Amino acid sequence: MSSAAEQQAAGAVRAGPAAPAPRTADGARGAGGPVPAGPPVWPGAPTPLGARFRVGPDGVAGTNFALWAGGGAERVELCLFDEQSPGSGAVVETRLPLPELTHEIWHGFVPGVRPGQRYGFRVHGRWDPWTGARFNPAKLLLDPYARAVDGDFALPAEVYGHVRDWPQQYIADTVRDDRDSAPYVPKGVVVHDDDDWADDVRPKTPWADSVIYELHVRGFTMRHPEVPPELRGTYAGLAHPAAVGHLTRLGVTAVELLPVHQFAHEDHLLRRGLRNHWGYNSIGYFAPHAGYSSSGTAGQQVGEFKRMVRALHAAGIEVILDVVYNHTAEAGELGPTLSLRGIDNRGYYRLQSDQRRYADYTGCGNTLHAGRPHVLRLITDSLRYWVTEMGVDGFRFDLAAALARSMHDVDMLSPFLAVIAQDPVLRRVKLIAEPWDVGSGGYQVGAFPPLWTEWNDRYRDAVRDFWRGALPDVRDLGYRLSGSSDLYAWGGRRPYASVNFVTAHDGFTLRDLVSYERKHNEANGEGNRDGSNDNRSWNCGAEGESDDPRIRALRRRQLRNLLTTLLLSTGVPMLVAGDELGRTQGGNNNAYCQDNETGWVDWSLAGDPQWRPLLELTTRLIALRHAHPVLRRRAFFSGRAQGADGLRDLAWFTPAGAEMTERDWYAPAASLGLYLSGRDIPGRDARGEPVVDDSFLAVLHAADRPAAWVLPGPPWAQEYELVLDTSQEEQAAAPGTVHRGGSTVTVPARSVLLLRVRN
Repeated sequence: MSSAAEQQAAGAVRAGPAAPAPRTADGARGAGGPVPAGPPVWPGAPTPLGARFRVGPDGVAGTNFALWAGGGAERVELCLFDEQSPGSGAVVETRLPLPELTHEIWHGFVPGVRPGQRYGFRVHGRWDPWTGARFNPAKLLLDPYARAVDGDFALPAEVYGHVRDWPQQYIADTVRDDRDSAPYVPKGVVVHDDDDWADDVRPKTPWADSVIYELHVRGFTMRHPEVPPELRGTYAGLAHPAAVGHLTRLGVTAVELLPVHQFAHEDHLLRRGLRNHWGYNSIGYFAPHAGYSSSGTAGQQVGEFKRMVRALHAAGIEVILDVVYNHTAEAGELGPTLSLRGIDNRGYYRLQSDQRRYADYTGCGNTLHAGRPHVLRLITDSLRYWVTEMGVDGFRFDLAAALARSMHDVDMLSPFLAVIAQDPVLRRVKLIAEPWDVGSGGYQVGAFPPLWTEWNDRYRDAVRDFWRGALPDVRDLGYRLSGSSDLYAWGGRRPYASVNFVTAHDGFTLRDLVSYERKHNEANGEGNRDGSNDNRSWNCGAEGESDDPRIRALRRRQLRNLLTTLLLSTGVPMLVAGDELGRTQGGNNNAYCQDNETGWVDWSLAGDPQWRPLLELTTRLIALRHAHPVLRRRAFFSGRAQGADGLRDLAWFTPAGAEMTERDWYAPAASLGLYLSGRDIPGRDARGEPVVDDSFLAVLHAADRPAAWVLPGPPWAQEYELVLDTSQEEQAAAPGTVHRGGSTVTVPARSVLLLRVRN
């Protein structure tokens, strides 16, 4: 590299002329014009981190500010933002150097600063991207501990720590940009933590009894006709009786909310006129996303979120947050400088050996270094805050394997997992891992330790393949339907370690799964290159929507088969909002940027005669699951005879009425039956009594023609009563047909029969 390039890379070049510098509290100048000297700054305390309003023992009210900035920070300025005069719109920035440094934490107490105050930080230090140092005081930084965030992230060139349009692209990220970013970035807001949760009753639903419903706060409520227009798309909208009523009628026990941490929209989306809809681009781990607030963004979003949690708890519904601690919205070395990059880039992120570039185990440009004590502190402080002060009941960790990496490899004894296991607050809440990342060795399904449940994508794949007729044999399906003991029967784990799902937010909706054989993501503007190509879907004979009544009827039957299989399987079922209504995304299997009718639940389907029976079936299946502990087992099946009659707690049958042999498991099969014994359920109820239930036979038949089935006779059953037949659009509410054990019945093509044993 030439001498000139080296100077530029070291920060000797800036884009454009420097702006007039504003006066700070100590008489120095920054950007934006002169302002009066600020208030005094007292030493304050290094804990807690963030901005905490308090009244001191001397009766003086104010806010303590504390920021961990690593060993490379040379000076930290607190920046307070106020309107020059009420209603003027002109904003005055006051810069106050934090006076104290304790164990790499800069801190100070500012008398008179009260809740509602907008603020940020500027961190001074070396600019040397070649060694990972990216300090740039021209960039206003969001407090990682901010309880609320006011304003949106725009991403003009001024928001980047480096010069984006530098002509020598190979060193572009190393040339510092000295333009002020404050006008273009949101600010933290001081919040008064004054809520009392004494009147809130957490449902505390046992894992085995849980039915999870994955939903998007905005997408779930934007088109709901009974939610007032001003509340649609907000926390208050989800708390509205119309929204809560649907959840309670359905019978789900928990909502799993797509990310509600403050997030930013990616530059490439903004340039295409799109927005990040899902929110997997976090930048504020303590702040509820301001865009989902109906009441204001100057701290009101915090109270609105808490009221939503209370409303769901009052209905017996737990709140689980989908959280993204594996990466941030700052992306790779060419990304914006919004918070952690400018506070201590080397301290927060995993860097490659050259220190300039980022280790990317997430596919999003960067990876938080969860092995570092201060990063672990940020994550665990955030988690505890959402439990203790925001009332949530658990978390689903996006790309959890990235958090479990020690130096490079995934390590189930990693600092992150060890800290969670010993934390007296976090070890008591629901913990769900997405047990993979995109790095080498990142696929870890079945490997997480006790306390954790996992998204089980092997369940998804086996069930999809069975119903589309693509399973080479039925071994894998047998494990998935019965709780995945091959994955989870170790270390004291139970069947509810498996979160079973057929669809999730990422991928086709259930209706699209039976309507499309390939993705149709053109609206995302990425040439249909985004989204998975491995969908394991079947369009039933036509790609996309069809006017053929036979195809439409077959698709609805397949939906009934998939939902019935899911809700009869051992493990914890997870539904996706709108699947029970027949929601479609038009074949888009990656609707992360579709903040529009594609990504929103279509509530008109609830009243459509074509789709109403699907909602009724889903409700009935969940009620059946709640009513029968044999469908909610807390221990794995043994498969062994439990008494003198040879009856097993779980048995598998062929259409001939014979128990499956080893050879049967290794052969292709489109039809199998599973017998669930209610006589042999391990464990005791709350009063110490044995748990006894009905026994059931479920017949799953994926072939395109009817099949003759011999129902197993004694000791399995004297008689069977038909409970459910998915070949029927409408399910009879009255008791069904009774068949004698040993008799032959005709199982309709592509259907599930559920029969209750009568002895």
